[in-house]
Amino acid sequence: MDPHSVSTPESTLAETRRHFFQRGAVGLGAAALASLLHPALGRRAAFGQEPEGGRQPTLAENNGPGYGPGRPGPSHFPARAKRVIYLCQSGAPSQVDTFDYKPTLEKLDGQELPDSIRQGQRLTGMTSGQKSFIAAKSFSPFRQHGQSGQWISDLLPHHANIADDLCIIRTMHTEAINHDPAITFFQTGHQQPGRPSLGAWASYGLGSVSDNMPAFVVLLDKNSDVQAQPLYSRLWGSAFLPSAHQGVKLRSSGDPVLYLQDPSGADLPDKRALLDGLAKLNRLRRDDVGDPEITTRIAAYEMAFRMQTSVPALTDTSDEPQSTFELYGDDARIPGTHAANCLLARRLAERDVRFIQIYHRGWDHHGRLPQRHPLIAKEVDQGSAALVQDLKQRGLLDDTLVVWGGEFGRTVYKQGGGDKYGRDHHPRCFCMWLAGGGVKPGESYGQTDDWCYNIAENGVHVHDLNATILHLMGMNHEHLTYKFQGRNYRLTDIQGRVVQGLLA
Repeated sequence: MDPHSVSTPESTLAETRRHFFQRGAVGLGAAALASLLHPALGRRAAFGQEPEGGRQPTLAENNGPGYGPGRPGPSHFPARAKRVIYLCQSGAPSQVDTFDYKPTLEKLDGQELPDSIRQGQRLTGMTSGQKSFIAAKSFSPFRQHGQSGQWISDLLPHHANIADDLCIIRTMHTEAINHDPAITFFQTGHQQPGRPSLGAWASYGLGSVSDNMPAFVVLLDKNSDVQAQPLYSRLWGSAFLPSAHQGVKLRSSGDPVLYLQDPSGADLPDKRALLDGLAKLNRLRRDDVGDPEITTRIAAYEMAFRMQTSVPALTDTSDEPQSTFELYGDDARIPGTHAANCLLARRLAERDVRFIQIYHRGWDHHGRLPQRHPLIAKEVDQGSAALVQDLKQRGLLDDTLVVWGGEFGRTVYKQGGGDKYGRDHHPRCFCMWLAGGGVKPGESYGQTDDWCYNIAENGVHVHDLNATILHLMGMNHEHLTYKFQGRNYRLTDIQGRVVQGLLA
């Protein structure tokens, strides 16, 4: 076992309050006094942090992560990104038609993909029986944009406005070839269900800096494609991490959070008294049985109480100026659209939410791709670009990492024929983009071959991307671990490297 890794033993999680006070009375008293004399200093002292300018202690030095609401945990090193906004494009956009410009495909269009390029690649059951694999160039023109000259398809015209802010990875690759294991792999670091999500790991490692909002919030876009792949709550779940770290889903209709409103109509003092009494009973039960989930339950009740006032204020966008809706587009006024959720993501970022995840479905086009891809692209183009622009003009982009991409790419060869062809799943090379939060702006990273089928240089694996995201948040992915059933688990399993070429 790595002596520097972070691991919270199950015996520690079950520690009773009596034991805690017996061992930590002096330290708590010092922290309380410091918080009275100097609130900011008191917060740092409470978590073993040195004053501003001093060395940031590692998580291991502070006896592991897992800090609660309003109590940020220390990072391994100074973070470039205080928060992450992850725009997950479920179903897999076609890199051939969005960000990987291949002028060579103009000549190769209509030709059979050579066996030397395919290299015996595993295919899905949807194209494994095809007798021919005919290459198809992009159906949408590409143009260069910005001072950086980034090549972006006309499929995403609003992205042209943020070309100089984007770091486009052209050489993402993964091991999964079907949607469910592929998106599970991206979100949890494992193809099989049962592992904590990336947002849960971020919450566990760093906690929350907001008193009134969870560390991890999830938004689901309304979907217009009837054939969209399903999503599962385990994609933002906490698995074996304490359940306080799972994502909280905000709904686009009805109450933003189920059961948040009190149907009794009781006033705040009465609610406060009820929660205080309930917390006393829960603490008595926790002391008797030593179940750490009771602590989570107490924290959940407290967070729900605070969210009863903070969430309505968050979702009420009537205070936004007309210029905001001009930037995001008219869809931003319609709850549940991608533009509206991107606007909420910016408002969540302003409220210091640590990890914000937006899921947009509908990119899985095995047929009629030239007709269907533009419709889905239009749904996300303006909102995604506006989010980057909005964060930038408010001074938030420098410490906010925005991530955009799907679970794999799509083949250069046609699935089916004619002008209603589709593209099959392609895990070997595809595109994602990052913006802000310490990555190089106006950069394209990695190269694919002339057929847009294999990586030519600088490949980036799923574990590499997740390791880099954690690095930008100030965490060493090898040291952020959790002991479960006798083994130390981490997001990147036993792999992953920080991609230095992406860092500013």
